[in-house]
Amino acid sequence: MILDKKAIVDEFGASPKDVGSSKVQIAILSKRIEILTKHIQTFKKDNSSRRGLLLMIEKRRKLLKYIKRKDNNQYLDILAKLDLRR
Repeated sequence: MILDKKAIVDEFGASPKDVGSSKVQIAILSKRIEILTKHIQTFKKDNSSRRGLLLMIEKRRKLLKYIKRKDNNQYLDILAKLDLRR
């Protein structure tokens, strides 16, 4: 499974060069988390990747908290698009 950042930016960004917005960052992190979760299910003893996964999850959680504080409608929209729970 390959991370296609361009497709993610096209879907979630305001413009093709919008790679820094919170929505895009959350979408990229979600895809990386999905890929790394599958890796860890295969390689159960890979603790360094597990730590990286936990750091990514924490970063995504903080970004989601920021979006929820700034714009609740945008928060609900991104949860629906990425199929995340609250």
